[in-house]
Amino acid sequence: MKPIILIPARMAATRLPGKPLADIEGTPMIVRVLRQAERAGIGPVAVAAGDVEIVEAVQAAGGTAVLTDPDLPSGSDRIVAALNALDPDGRHDVIINLQGDIPFLDPVVVEAAARLLADQPSCDISTVMVAEADVAERTNPDIPKVVAAMAPDGRSARALYFTRSVLYGDAPVWLHHGVYGYRRESLLRFCAAPPSPLEVRERLEQLRALELGMSIWAAVIDEAPISVDNPSDLERARAFARANAQDL
Repeated sequence: MKPIILIPARMAATRLPGKPLADIEGTPMIVRVLRQAERAGIGPVAVAAGDVEIVEAVQAAGGTAVLTDPDLPSGSDRIVAALNALDPDGRHDVIINLQGDIPFLDPVVVEAAARLLADQPSCDISTVMVAEADVAERTNPDIPKVVAAMAPDGRSARALYFTRSVLYGDAPVWLHHGVYGYRRESLLRFCAAPPSPLEVRERLEQLRALELGMSIWAAVIDEAPISVDNPSDLERARAFARANAQDL
């Protein structure tokens, strides 16, 4: 496999405008994501940016960024645009899609998403999931859940469905986190298809892939990464950076 890591980012965020450039102890958030991706060491890293300001911030930090059409409908479409610009000859057969709002993502998580594609030949798309830390999380519609068929090793599973609905029962509920690995042909097929009925209903893009008959596998991770969606999340990220400055 020859992976490339792409990070879609745009300035227009409803709950936290300008989020990619939000300062976290002296470093823009998008640069922190870039650095964590680079530490995974599995391939080149680039930001698929919807705005010039993001490109400038990434380049000032010595990173690679591609300016994409700001009107593209999704992060997946943005990474396809960046992929076509960076790799028109198709040298990279695996694309890792990292969200631009997870500034402290453990590089091990990136490696796990890539490894699933190597370990599971039938897997079209890989992702990650974590067991709920609090039973209240299963009732939160902002946290997508994975209905999954676990592999014998207990560290990976084939995703059967994703939902925002409440899941019941004594077993742990698996919470989904937006790190994706795509085989190149799967990414292109996914982005060429229109939004599917279940995708629209649940507001979960990955359901399009399942409705297309694609296979999604999820790697189990041990801890949920900090995701910055609103001002309180940003303050939590800043506090984390201050407490762990020697390790970041």
